[in-house]
Amino acid sequence: MVKYCLWILAEIVVIASDIPEVIGTTFGLNILFNIPVWVRVSLTGLSTLLLLGLQRYGARKLEIPIAMLVFVMAECFFREMSYVKPQASGVVKGMFVPKLNGQGAIGDAIAFLGALVMPHNIFLHSALVLSRKVPNSVRGVNDACRYFLIESGIALFVAFLINIVVVSVSAAVCTADNISSANQKRCNDLNLNSVSFLLLNMLGKSSKALYVVALLASGQSSTITGTSAGQFIMQGFLNLHMKKWVRNIMTRCIAITPSLIVSIIGGSQGVGRLIIIASVRIY
Repeated sequence: MVKYCLWILAEIVVIASDIPEVIGTTFGLNILFNIPVWVRVSLTGLSTLLLLGLQRYGARKLEIPIAMLVFVMAECFFREMSYVKPQASGVVKGMFVPKLNGQGAIGDAIAFLGALVMPHNIFLHSALVLSRKVPNSVRGVNDACRYFLIESGIALFVAFLINIVVVSVSAAVCTADNISSANQKRCNDLNLNSVSFLLLNMLGKSSKALYVVALLASGQSSTITGTSAGQFIMQGFLNLHMKKWVRNIMTRCIAITPSLIVSIIGGSQGVGRLIIIASVRIY
């Protein structure tokens, strides 16, 4: 009975973590194509399943496209930062002496932390460690633990840098001296869709294109890891022996259902609110 309760809790975490990732990709598709929200959500799930098909060739083959997507995302955001050129002293000061100003700032900060906390990655990393060939000796295990620590440290450091860039770009654009009243209104009610128009008006077309590419790369890489974690959770707790593609479809359908329902009922506005709610609940 205990393992079933733990499985349900773990699946809830996967679903809550998956919601912002799926919706982020749908907003990227919305900027590129004028199609209904539920179609975009469905396309996100389908593309994730296609990329997960690489699992049949081994875990390493799936890690390569994820790393490439993260690299593309980082490159796009760093280029955005080169356009904005935020004050370096202000960025460093904000890292160590943060301030929250404005209505709803605390809720946004909690949602931001919730978007960074990915509890399901504990299961994912454990499963990936087991997929490595580690020598059956004390020295081999110690070396493997050291390499895994370095690998995790590098990944977290890259994520740390990307988040600094994202916050710095947003802050620099919304506090610019030449910002118009229309763009200031967008800053007061900022969402994934309005950011693209804000960047377009402030920095030009190339900035908007970089944002769209970064949004798609971020959402797609995150949904892949979320779905992979979900299938390892299902396999570990329930001890289900089935083909990987069947587990992938089951996990993807379970995780994408809330986003699909909200997109059909609430449209773009509904899924935008769902991001904040899901991120706050995770934290």
